[in-house]
Order: sequence, then C-alpha cells, then structure tokens
Amino acid sequence: MLQITTADGRAEKALMAQLKARSGEVDRQVTAAVEQILADVKRDGDAAVRSYTEKFDGKAPEKTQLSRADMEAGMQSCDPAFLAALEQAADNIRAFHEKQKQQSWLDPQKNGVILGQRVRGLHRVGIYVPGGTAAYPSSVLMNAIPAKIAGVGEIVMVTPPLKDGGANPDILAAAYIAGVDRIFLMGGAQAVAALAYGTETVPRVDKIVGPGNIFVATAKRLVYGQVDIDMVAGPSEILIVADETANPVFLAADLMSQAEHDKLASAILVSTDRQVAEETVKEVERQLAGLSRADIIRASLETYGAVILCDGMDRAMEIANELAPEHLEICCKNPLEYIGRADNAGSVFLGHYSPEPLGDYFAGPNHVLPTSGTSRFYSPLSVDSFIKKVSFIHYTKEALQACGEPIMTLAEAEGLTAHANSIKVRMPEKES
Repeated sequence: MLQITTADGRAEKALMAQLKARSGEVDRQVTAAVEQILADVKRDGDAAVRSYTEKFDGKAPEKTQLSRADMEAGMQSCDPAFLAALEQAADNIRAFHEKQKQQSWLDPQKNGVILGQRVRGLHRVGIYVPGGTAAYPSSVLMNAIPAKIAGVGEIVMVTPPLKDGGANPDILAAAYIAGVDRIFLMGGAQAVAALAYGTETVPRVDKIVGPGNIFVATAKRLVYGQVDIDMVAGPSEILIVADETANPVFLAADLMSQAEHDKLASAILVSTDRQVAEETVKEVERQLAGLSRADIIRASLETYGAVILCDGMDRAMEIANELAPEHLEICCKNPLEYIGRADNAGSVFLGHYSPEPLGDYFAGPNHVLPTSGTSRFYSPLSVDSFIKKVSFIHYTKEALQACGEPIMTLAEAEGLTAHANSIKVRMPEKES
C-alpha cells in the first residue's frame, strides 16, 4: 500500500510533482451548479434557500433561526464529559488567541502631525459549519473564538438541519460556548449565498469562514469580492519528518489520522532511517484493521500516501518546505532545533508526543490551516483574520506647507495635476 521511495534527486521530485497535482482543476459542472444557486438566492432570497434545503436536505426546518437561548437548551442533551472537554479546549484556544490581539496606535510628532492606525473587529462574520455525519464542534470553537476576541460585532452561524429539521446538539453546545450570536439552519451553497448577499431573514456578512464540501468551497470562491473569505481549502494533509529515534507505531497512527478525512487526503513520511520507514509501513497495515474508516484510509494512502527515505535531516526539511504541508510533524531527537527551518507549514508539531490531533482539538493554536501548498504564503486562521485596519493622518497648516513642494513634484511627475493642485491651493502665495 505505502511504497518507499529513496531520494536520489529525481525520484522524490517526480513523487512530489504527483502529490502536488492532487488538488486538480476546478470542476466545471460543480461551478455551473453553484453559480445557479447563487443567482437564485440573490434574486429570490429566503424562498430560494428553502427550496434548495428541501431539495438537498429532504425537509426545511419549521424554525430556521436559533437564538443563544436555543443553543443553551440544546446543550442539555449533550454528554457531560463532552461538554467538559469542549470547555477545556475552548479555554486553551481562547488563551492562545488572546495573545494575537493588536492595538490601535497613535504617533504624535513635534510639528503637530499626528499619524496612526485604528484596529477594529469586522461588523458581522458568517461561520459555515457542516452538519450530519461531518459535524465538527471543534471547528465551531476554532472559527468563532478568534472572531469574538477580535471584537466582531455579530457572529452568525449556518449549519444544515438534521433529517428531523433540528440541529446537532453538539454543534449548538460549541456555538454557545464560543459566543455565536445566532444560528440559521441551512447548508450548502445556498447558505453561503444567503450570507454573502443577505435575505429577508439572514443578514449580509463581511466575511465567511469555515469548512465545507466542494459545493461550499466553490460557493465561497465565487462570492469572494462580495465578501471576504478565510481561504479556499483543499483536502487535508500531513507530512512527518522522522529520524532513527521516532516510534513507527506513533508514525503510522499519525499518518492515518489525516488519511481518514478523505480519499483525497495526503499522508507523507520523510525519514532518515530505513528501519523506521519499513516498520512504519508494517504498522500501517497492522493498525488499519481496527479502524472504522479503514476503506477511506486505504484509498487515501494508496493514491496520495508516500514514504520518502533521504540521507539526512537537511534534505528532509528541504522536502517539507517544498511540499508546504498543512500539518508538519517533526519527530526527531532534538525537534526544537528545526523550528526555525520549518518555513512552509500551516502548523508544526514538535517531538514524539505532539501528534496532530492535539492541535485539531485541544492545544490552542488554530486548526483552520492552509492546504495544497498554500502555506508558502497563507497563515492559519487567527484574530488577524477578523480585523480591519484604518490608517489616519492629521497635518497642521504649517506641516503641510513645509512638505508641499516635494508632494507637488511627485504628483506632477505622474501627470496628476489635480493632485498637485490640491496641495498648491493650500500653499502660501509666492511674493512676485
């Protein structure tokens, strides 16, 4: 199932090219279908949303909008142990993201000039949360808590209704704990459209965040520009760099923790030790038999899994940076030595006891991460994702006149004489 490729300068490059191609082209049929849904919701509002909900979910809920009181009531049916774990995770996520807060600043200068920047939260943000079997309460925490810390005025969540027209209670509990203001029971591209354009009942938002299927991802991509979005996420991925001290039992478990997400998920081991590599391949087969999503894992590993054997940690880190994975585990003797060299990764997990699920659920850093090599230029979701900055300038008459000549020179060099004139009319009259 997992084949070992020895890095020789050519073999690993061919393998990496194959892995990079997995994101594929945009599905034109999906795009066309989503464009139609967006147009219908933009034109017909709630009626279109209801029609598509009945078509795709089987039944439109009698009560579409849920308040914080409804969320709190939904928590009553949750397992107390689950609620306690959710609270602990929320505390950790909150503590980590509080450190990301930025402050507005003011820079008064001696000549009366005042420069500055105002930092404020977005007015309203929409969070998409999958429902049904793909319901992830952890994603509610990861999306809503940073928005709350950023000072977002209102957090609106959309999630597909269950077959009975209700909401998943675990999702309601996470929304209440994270500070979501209200929930609308709707899903798919129609929910994204409602958030982007607004309907009679759903308010228009400034930004849409959260995971979803290909229809949701396509809808987010198409409404970008009308609203901001977090990112266009691809299939999940993990890359593990391991030396001779790594435990093959751990490595196999961690590779499969990502492979179970999706048949398109990618799980790659880059090892400096042949025995570790070979034992990990055996461990994957041994552990696979006891896992509920074994078929998905096997399909993922057969198509997008890989084991690369290289001659040292320097080359291993080069491969990691080239592939720019969503999750990067560094399982070696002194992992902290390499944090400064992990330039391209969504999130980095250091050492033998920092597995990727620790970040998915509990540690505190955000699990909404760039995929498909985009960690070369994208960052994880953070408090910064939910703020906007406004710069401001105040000059006195004397300060402006002192620098008027160079401003006019620059404006005239660009052929913008009206710009130059805006300064000129404020300059003192020259004596004849």
